[in-house]
Amino acid sequence: MPKIGTHEVPARTLLLVGVDAVAIVLALLLATATRAANPFPEMMLQLSMWTKITLVTVVCGLSLYFNDLYDFQVVLHRENLFVHMMQALGVACLMLALLFYVSPASSLGRGIALVAAPLILTLLLSWRMSANAANLLSGGDERVLVMGTGEAGISLVRHILAHPEYNMRVVGFLDENGQDIGKSLVNPKIIGGFENVEEIVAQERIDRVILSLKERRGSTPVKQLLNVKFGGVRVEDVHSCFERLHGRIPLERLSPSWLILSDGFKKSRLLLAAKRSMDVLASLAILIVVSPLMPLIMLAIYLDSGRPILFRQTRVGYKDRKFELLKFRTMVRDAERDGPRWAVQSDSRITRIGRILRKTRLDEIPQVFNVLRGEMSLVGPRPERPYFCALLEKEIPFYNLRHSIRPGLTGWAQVRFRYGANLDDAKGKLEFDLFYVKNMSLFVDCAILFETAKVVILGRGAH
Repeated sequence: MPKIGTHEVPARTLLLVGVDAVAIVLALLLATATRAANPFPEMMLQLSMWTKITLVTVVCGLSLYFNDLYDFQVVLHRENLFVHMMQALGVACLMLALLFYVSPASSLGRGIALVAAPLILTLLLSWRMSANAANLLSGGDERVLVMGTGEAGISLVRHILAHPEYNMRVVGFLDENGQDIGKSLVNPKIIGGFENVEEIVAQERIDRVILSLKERRGSTPVKQLLNVKFGGVRVEDVHSCFERLHGRIPLERLSPSWLILSDGFKKSRLLLAAKRSMDVLASLAILIVVSPLMPLIMLAIYLDSGRPILFRQTRVGYKDRKFELLKFRTMVRDAERDGPRWAVQSDSRITRIGRILRKTRLDEIPQVFNVLRGEMSLVGPRPERPYFCALLEKEIPFYNLRHSIRPGLTGWAQVRFRYGANLDDAKGKLEFDLFYVKNMSLFVDCAILFETAKVVILGRGAH
């Protein structure tokens, strides 16, 4: 199964992508067969024809992705499915119209496009609704037993229940002492004690046991788990399962030994050199693209709230080194005259222009210079201020590990977690940052940049 680091892409998501692509190609072939001026068999032998079909398929696929049609919260609700499908194909038509205007040679032809558009909509909706009716995109096959009632295990079960694409069904929990049998923790109940693990695994035809123990010392039934393991049932720690399914490493009961012994955290010279080269080249490209906007942004800030235009703030970077982060100013002057505090939703300190800049992420543009100076990377944990770093390192275990790599303009936590506004949010973001530090690679960076583009275009997560 394809992975982003150790985070698995669900097989049902791949099924959606694959069948969508086949449906789009089929619709284009049918439209070409009915509207083409030249004989259809001859056209199918032309490389240029398949290039055009591939282009349309890729644009439609990207539009489906950016309109959340690979989000199973949308896929499994018919009313949401129709609205999002119409939006996606509308955006795809506009993008293709612009592309064909710039490059007429890439067009399949107006007649083919007019026939293909309703065909694509019909085929995509028909297959999605048929898949829902046949229960292909919901339900679970792998039967899971959670051993222990730790908070991380309960949180994992909530996540599994919200994501049917994982193809997992949680049968229940096992309690350490077997005293709370029948108690409901989420939806699955406690169905036995640790001493019953072998019996329940056999009776319930369990495929995977996930360990979520409150206390490890003296409470792990080693002999029974060995029998279960050698009986062919997969046994997995809750931290490894969370990493695989959700792309995060929960802090609850996370031991230094797990971090030391687990795979990952590799930073070869070749990887670091390639990552730095990508940072420089991409930053220069970003500057070229946004350079016409920068004078307009500076003028807008000046007219709205005067000077200064740039906001400079000390942040903690690689190996705890401090540097001056640059942003376009989005808050009123002297916003922290009473001392540092978290930014919150609908913060009254944000200016009118600042709200627009934050919503579009344009306030982050000057950080490209931080990247070029080597103080930051395009992708990495977001840099925090020394005051909050000192506070968070006291309150959150392993917080300093995020400083083992350069901080980023964007990151795994930025595209997977909400905007941080308190201590609990900082803990949540660290769980995603630890995943990135453990699985850092150019492929993961590209996946994060791609997802960041979606977040920016849709204006999500900004305050």
